[in-house]
Amino acid sequence: MSANGAEPRAALIRSLPYARRFARALVGGQRAGDALVAQALRKVLGPVTASDGQQDDRAAAAAEELAVDATARIALYRAIGRLVPDAPEADGEGLSTLGRKLLLLTSLEELGIEQAAVATDLDPDRAAQEVERARETLRSRATERVLIIEDEPIIAMDIQALVEGCGHTVVGIAASEDEAVAIAEAEKPGLVLADINLGAGGDGTAAVARILERHHTPVIFVTAYPERLLTGEAVEPAFVITKPFDPTTLGIATYQAVTRGVRLR
Repeated sequence: MSANGAEPRAALIRSLPYARRFARALVGGQRAGDALVAQALRKVLGPVTASDGQQDDRAAAAAEELAVDATARIALYRAIGRLVPDAPEADGEGLSTLGRKLLLLTSLEELGIEQAAVATDLDPDRAAQEVERARETLRSRATERVLIIEDEPIIAMDIQALVEGCGHTVVGIAASEDEAVAIAEAEKPGLVLADINLGAGGDGTAAVARILERHHTPVIFVTAYPERLLTGEAVEPAFVITKPFDPTTLGIATYQAVTRGVRLR
């Protein structure tokens, strides 16, 4: 690989955790999401060599284009999005595939509207209109019964306020692994929102694993370090949001978790 291509490829590697988060949330699962990322990466990189052994022009052009991390991330988001065709919601009332993509890009991935427009092959005005339409649809959707697993009382109250502000009902707040399992058994929540580190109370991932042994419940993990859960090397969460988060981020993550994401055809 030429020196020209080394830095863009490194930038793509640094972008992979964020691409995995987007793809997993979009399609509703780790395996399908990570497979999408692998396909997208091949499309972005293009052929490394032509049949005569020389560097392919498309690969050289891609190397020039992917000069910085931000551009690499957007290129991956765009390639992932192109692998999932836009379609209206089956019931005619929910979020379209395009609406889901844009909300995930602007909220979960924290892109500006112009960057999200590039990632979805739209002009910025159209992207802004679609984002607003998607937010309105999101606000009108059905509510869920939510279990919060968080050991810090102030943070737990903040999360509860956000959850209830989105129209959901909090059925319990657990500060430890055992408490989380007990509340889940009693309340059978429709969604679990779990911190990773519960301090002296144990491990959020262990609590979720125990809950999932008895209840098939969608789970969203909350962490300040999402890249640590997005290595693609083991069984990892399908839905990860970053502390601190806002109502729209919680809303779209909840919607994707409950609906299991976009179906791949």
